[in-house]
Amino acid sequence: MYAWAPVDVPALPPAGDDVPDRLRLLDTATGESVAVDPDAKQARMYVCGITPYDATHLGHANTYLAFDLVGRVWRDLGLKVTYTQNVTDVDDPLLERAQETGQEWEELAEDQTELFRRDMEDLRVIPPDHYVGAVESIPSVVDLIEQLDDAGAVYQIDDDEHPDWYFRTATAPGFGDVSHLDREQMLSVFADNGGDPERPGKQDPLDALLWRFARAGEPSWGSVLGAGRPGWHIECTAIALEHLGKAFDVQGGGSDLKFPHHEMCAAQAILATGAPLARAFVHSGMVALDGEKMSKSKGNLELVSRLRHQGADPMAIRLALLDHHYRSDWEWTPDQLERANERLERWRGMLNNGSAMSATSTIAEMRRALRDDLDAPAALRAVDGWVGGSLAVGGDDPAAIEEMARAIDALLGIRL
Repeated sequence: MYAWAPVDVPALPPAGDDVPDRLRLLDTATGESVAVDPDAKQARMYVCGITPYDATHLGHANTYLAFDLVGRVWRDLGLKVTYTQNVTDVDDPLLERAQETGQEWEELAEDQTELFRRDMEDLRVIPPDHYVGAVESIPSVVDLIEQLDDAGAVYQIDDDEHPDWYFRTATAPGFGDVSHLDREQMLSVFADNGGDPERPGKQDPLDALLWRFARAGEPSWGSVLGAGRPGWHIECTAIALEHLGKAFDVQGGGSDLKFPHHEMCAAQAILATGAPLARAFVHSGMVALDGEKMSKSKGNLELVSRLRHQGADPMAIRLALLDHHYRSDWEWTPDQLERANERLERWRGMLNNGSAMSATSTIAEMRRALRDDLDAPAALRAVDGWVGGSLAVGGDDPAAIEEMARAIDALLGIRL
């Protein structure tokens, strides 16, 4: 398991009766805002991680900051949070990039995973309790495929050279309930997102690869399934079930994962366990650059590490991202970082004041905003109002500045 340094999160006094005592999020599967009420004070969340063949871009950061807010709100509600994230440290894009660069695939995966971890630490993202690599998860993957086989949901393709194992998607109850795509839409999206609908010998074009038999020049691991490596979807399903159990609270990721990834994971889990994978499927929006979604394959990226090396304050980067609602699609422009720097300087300027306006109502406003589907922009505006009011008319509460600094850190992850 990859190491990740902890983040210190200040504890705040309990919220008053004027603040909702639960977090509500938009559930993609139902299309409705739902109260995410974990059982027994224990919140469980899985967020799909990176394939480490290139550096962290702002689209990635936008997603992980969104679910960092989920964890922060839960903690502020007094819940214990168990957060699991994977890293797909063996997959086709990684192997292709390693071949292009002449680097060993293991070294490339380790280097890029370490860079991602540093980026997340700089942005003060609370680390996962379980950060699990695909390679590490292979025993769990094999066990899960055997469970699915017992349920009649697995077959080997008719290919003498590469008899890969596939998942019978049509056997899963409710397949399609996460993404709400019709079959024609599914086939189109599947082909564009790692699927192989045209492969000869499949029982259904939408069937998903579970175990890829060894190919010459590719890494493989021995198992009862034959030497090979995991498919993409089964990796996340196995890791989530092993570390969180069935019907956990939130399955998260970018909106580009609704189909096929989260749909396939949900289908595999319900056949293996008889229960839903998650109670809510929550998705962050896409970040564009130059008119198109940021994408490693397209190369239109703004990298967290590049901004850092150019001297950007990580807290300003975080502020710039939080100034957009997590579900919105938006386009990055350099002036957003400039505005975030100006906002950060105004907020930090309050630290030198002797006193300020009372922070009680502002902290309550921040909590209400975040507990209502993570409305971070509204929470930022609440802080702006407190700062502006304190600078304009002053205040007589010397403790308010420290209270606000702690709240800004605990709830928004911004250290002044």
